[in-house]
Amino acid sequence: MKISFLGATKIVTGSNFLIETKSTKFLIDCGLFQGSKPITRMNYQPFSFNPEEIDFMILSHAHIDHSGRIPKLMKEGFRGNIYSTKATADLCSIMLPDSGYIQEMENEWDNRKRKRSGRELRKPLYTVKEAEKSLRYFNPVLYGQKIELNEEVVLRFRDAGHILGSAIVELWIKEDDKETKLVFSGDLGRRDRPILRDPYLIDEADYLIVESTYGNKLHGPSEYDDQKLISIINNTIKRGGNVVIPSFAIERAQDIIYELNKYYTEYIKTEDQDFLNVPVYVDSPLTVSATEIFLRNPDCFDEGALKLVDIGNNPLDFRNLKFTRSVEESKRINFSKESKVIISASGMCTAGRIKHHLKHNLWRKESSVVFVGYQANGTLGRRIKDGEKVVKIFGEEIQVNAEIHSLEGFSGHADKEGIIRWIKSFKNKPKKIFVVHGEEEATEEISRKIEEELKIKTHIPELGETLAIEGERVLFAEKVEVDRRNREIRELEEGIEKLKLTFGPLLQRLGYKANNSVDSEKLVKIKNKLIELHKDILDLNMMLTEAKGKKEEK
Repeated sequence: MKISFLGATKIVTGSNFLIETKSTKFLIDCGLFQGSKPITRMNYQPFSFNPEEIDFMILSHAHIDHSGRIPKLMKEGFRGNIYSTKATADLCSIMLPDSGYIQEMENEWDNRKRKRSGRELRKPLYTVKEAEKSLRYFNPVLYGQKIELNEEVVLRFRDAGHILGSAIVELWIKEDDKETKLVFSGDLGRRDRPILRDPYLIDEADYLIVESTYGNKLHGPSEYDDQKLISIINNTIKRGGNVVIPSFAIERAQDIIYELNKYYTEYIKTEDQDFLNVPVYVDSPLTVSATEIFLRNPDCFDEGALKLVDIGNNPLDFRNLKFTRSVEESKRINFSKESKVIISASGMCTAGRIKHHLKHNLWRKESSVVFVGYQANGTLGRRIKDGEKVVKIFGEEIQVNAEIHSLEGFSGHADKEGIIRWIKSFKNKPKKIFVVHGEEEATEEISRKIEEELKIKTHIPELGETLAIEGERVLFAEKVEVDRRNREIRELEEGIEKLKLTFGPLLQRLGYKANNSVDSEKLVKIKNKLIELHKDILDLNMMLTEAKGKKEEK
């Protein structure tokens, strides 16, 4: 058996793993790369396999960094079944066409620039129609149901507790009369979070592929962040601002609605009219549709959410909650003078209506922006969270004056201790653990902790690396050097992007030359800094050209 790690290696996005036996080829996940420009450009690279030769695909959950390249896969010849839970198939029915719409819109915008500069126009990664076409290949499977996919492969999904329908993938693979059990954690959820059940505890595995998004962090108690959110809302409303919450359309948005439902119910008892009068807008058609799908899949709920349903209390609704679908409704939110809470997608601020709400609120010192989910490197959300003072939105520079908050208690990912606790629950421990779906610091820290505390050998794969498993042995294949070169090129490109972000604002400061308040000594220092940065950019560009040349030679 061979495993090729084709995404989510030393980064969080682009989840994609190819499994090959003597007579079968199949994929686990096929997600979009998200983040900086060099990373997102990887979506346009050809697959390193022939999609026509893939027999079937297994999808762990609907998040776009796990499912978002399925239409591209179909477009390039894949025609096999896609196995997922029913809730995942339901969510993909809205998420993939929405992603297709974003691909079309961004491609149209990019082509306008290309046309003006005389560059060749390009086609979108895929269209809405191509995304809709891919949905016909989904084959829903129940949690706990063992499915014989062919003579070599048996599949079972277990609840990962990450988002609605998310799954841990258990695989039994037979070769030469020997059976190997491979487990893929998918994205592991947290214990004791609302709505969903805790991650299922697996008994045994020969080999484990585990995520590590928060492998170097510890989340605070969920209750603390629940209370802090209410405090942020109250304080922001008192000073006349708005609370903007960039949220993933699936799970994070519903978690926030659920918590606000709980607090609104409590405040009704105490008749706190100030809090009760705050309108909460869910401004994302995708989130509205996803919330409807949640209510159609109560079999995924935990006991607490089911009890609310049983007594007739919709856990995803409350007084003053307003869902908006149309563009006109969305625009009216920003023209309204009343203070409000705005929950909008996308969660990393890369596309969608959230960018409009940030444009209207980031510059206002009385407003607040609250991050409740992971922000990938290079995204607008990550740059705001990391403290950039000026960001560009729709070509306009916006000052960041609003209060910025990050509530990781709302995260849907297990932290370092959660991952360790889950692996500890295995009665028969894996022979080896492959650590994926995390930035380098996170993968390295959780790998050290697994080896020190659990005494299990780990390996952090490179992008494109192929491993062969033969009985008790794991053999390293030949793709590593080529893909290390790809990674070096990507890192150089990211370095150039970062320098440009620094270089641009400094260059603009020269515009203050006419202002008598800027003394000549300070101006000279700024000029010198610009000259140094310009040299760095030239050096990096030269290194990048050399690296690409070596890659072409290979």
